This record gives sequence, C-alpha cells and structure tokens, in this order.
Amino acid sequence: MPTPVLDQLEFNLFAPVEPTAPEPDDEPEDLSHSWVVAAEISVKERIAKIADFRGSFTTDGGTRVDALEVYCRACRRPYEDVADIDCEALIDNRHLIGGDQSVRAKRKAPAAPPPNATIIPGGRIQRRGLNAYVAGVSRPPR
Repeated sequence: MPTPVLDQLEFNLFAPVEPTAPEPDDEPEDLSHSWVVAAEISVKERIAKIADFRGSFTTDGGTRVDALEVYCRACRRPYEDVADIDCEALIDNRHLIGGDQSVRAKRKAPAAPPPNATIIPGGRIQRRGLNAYVAGVSRPPR
C-alpha cells in the first residue's frame, strides 16, 4: 500500500517534455545595458593592503573618483559606442567569442620539427603533494 508521501512524489522520469510556448501577453525582455565604471582611486598603503587581500575596500565620504572608462558589464563595449542601441550580449554574445565560429579562419597547424631533430623525453615532474611544494612547482614566486 503506497503511503501518502509516495503518492505525491510519483513521476515518470522518462516522460516527454512538451515545450511551453510563451504567453502572448508576456512582456519583452529588458535588453538595456548594465553600465559599470572602471575607476581609479588614490588610497593610502594601509587601504591598498586591505584591498589587495579582500578584493574590496571602503573609502571616506566625499572621495573623488576618476572614471577611466564607462562600459556595459554584459557586452563589454564602451558607453559612447552602444549607448543608444540594445545590449547585444542579451540577444547573442558571439561578438565576445570572436564572431561566428563557422566562418572564422581555422587555427594553423604547428610547424613540424626539422627532419634531423631528435625528441628527448624529460624527467617526470611532480606537480602535487609535499615534494612539489618543496620543489617550488606549486608555490607562488617570491
């Protein structure tokens, strides 16, 4: 005898999924840009150390901020170029991956070594564990 909980949880894992058509009264997507400003702020050494460690910091009230560039966070294009058009990243972001992949030039094959070259296998490099750390493989440079 099935329990009430199992009756509620029954479903067919391999049931065909029917695509749902959008309702005609749905509002169109908001294709506006999300603007961000690349800024430059002069800080003291103490604040610079905190910002480097945490990735953020707070400033005093009334601090003047120099805007280096204003661009859209989604499509990564400058404000003056795309201010009056819709954000293309929300429509199609092919411009971020170098254009249409089917019409781009293929990568060049690496050059073959000279015919008289001999490939000499190197030693095995330990990349994990204590030995790798001691050898300096995984340790950041000083």
